[in-house]
Order: sequence, then structure tokens, then C-alpha cells
Amino acid sequence: MSTAQSTDHTMQRISYSAAPDRTALKWPHQAKIALWVAPNIEHYEYAPEKIRVRDPWPRIPHPDILNYGVRDYGNRVGVWRLMEVFDRFKIPCTVSLSMSVLEMYPDIANAMMQREYEFMSHGLYNTRYHWGLSAEEEMHSIEECQAIHQRITGKKFRGWFSPAASNTLNTPDLVAKAGIDYLCDLYHDDQPTSIHVKEGRLISLPYSMEINDSIAWRRGMEAEQFKQSICDEFDTLYAEGGKVMNIAVHPFIMGQPHRIEQLAQAFEYIFSHDGVWCATGSEIVDCYLQQVSV
Repeated sequence: MSTAQSTDHTMQRISYSAAPDRTALKWPHQAKIALWVAPNIEHYEYAPEKIRVRDPWPRIPHPDILNYGVRDYGNRVGVWRLMEVFDRFKIPCTVSLSMSVLEMYPDIANAMMQREYEFMSHGLYNTRYHWGLSAEEEMHSIEECQAIHQRITGKKFRGWFSPAASNTLNTPDLVAKAGIDYLCDLYHDDQPTSIHVKEGRLISLPYSMEINDSIAWRRGMEAEQFKQSICDEFDTLYAEGGKVMNIAVHPFIMGQPHRIEQLAQAFEYIFSHDGVWCATGSEIVDCYLQQVSV
């Protein structure tokens, strides 16, 4: 290993693979694309007790009722609009879930479980970042999330997405050690890839920071522009074949009354095409593992 590679943690974690040199992945029913939809259903603490590395509410002094209220709208109103759209198109969601939601919002939890959504952990709260945690502290957080999920759903979650994307150098090893199958912290490819970990096995599942309403919102994009981005992304990946497309949305953003119909129109466009395999995160990972050796 060269000196450059030895100090580059990304190169240690993931072997480089040029996209044109790969064998195309095959999806069930000869589908041209694998689509997974990840609503981020989160809880933000109104007055976080511990503020480490970054203040989740940058407006001073606290409490920041403006930004908290915007997000609370998502769990009170927006999430139900999203579910109606997902129901309309029979979408098997993989929820990026703050595990505290299962305890604090039983109405939402029950509605999601009735629909048999898959849950991947997005940490306990989206105001408790993993940056700055020791390996022991981060592992405790992962185990706490798994314990809550298992107690309420009766099963273990298979996917992990660090709260507020607060991945650390230890995260892949800890997630794999906890027996979790896939990680959504890397955003680096259109296909699943194997992650090198100290023990166990871990797959990077493509999660999008481009087809993501939170990023679009920060860029000042309107709902119509976001819809067009979804459709353009789909057109390219559909034509290439063997790729994974992720759509990440948040109830407090796309669940707004002036945005929700644009999301529905994007799904209507996607599902007007043949050969779209809409699946959960776990289903895509399992299909990938059947085709490659890791």
C-alpha cells in the first residue's frame, strides 16, 4: 500500500472500481433499475441537554421554536401526506428512522408497522450527533437503538444511517460488529459495494444526497425543480441499467401542502415505465449479495 493510500481511510474502507469495468447487476423480473424510497422520519429535541461539536439549533438564544416548529410540522401533519402518496403507489418504504419516534409518536409507529415499512436506524434523535463520541459511546448508541427497535417491533433492523450524517472513522466497524448488514453513510456510488471492516460483513447501499429534499431545500430549489431532478435522475439510471436509485424525503419538507403533489407526479412518471423494481433496502442488499462475493 502506498503512503497516500495508507493515510486515506476511504481507500482502506472501499476498493476502487471504475463503473465502466463492472458487470451489470441483475434485478428481479429483469428490471432495469432498483428503486428504494427512504422517508426520513425523525425527532429533534426541543432543548438538547448535550451540545457537542455542532449546535443543532443555530439561532441563539435557545429555544429555537422556529426551526423546531418547522420540523414538528412533519410529524404532526406532513408524514400523513407522505404516507397517502406512498399508499397510492404501493411503495414499500425503508424509513430512515430516529428510534425515539417509536416511543414518542406511537400513532406514527403503528401506521408504519401496519404498512410493513422497513426501518433502518437513523440514530436515537436527529439532534444527538456521533461526531466526537468515543468508540464505546458510539457503540452504546447503536446498541440502544437496536434494543428499542427490537423491543417494539420484535425484530432487529438491518440498516444504519448515522444521525444527521455524523459518521465517524469507527462507524463501519461498529455497525458491522453489531450485526447490521448495510450502511447508508457513504453516498459514493450507484451500486451497492462491500465495505472493509474488522469483523463481519457490511454493504454500502446507495443513499442520495442529490435526490434528497433536504439538500434541495437548502439550495433553494422549488418543488417543481426537485420533481424534475427526480425524473432526470431516473431517466439516466434507467437507461444505463443495473443501478440503484434512492429518493430521500422528509415529512417537514415534501409533506408541505405546496410540495406534496410534485412528489406524487414524480412517482407517477417513474411507475409509467416498465422494468422498475421498487424494493426495500434489505431486498436490494440481499439481491446484490446473491450476485457477488464479498
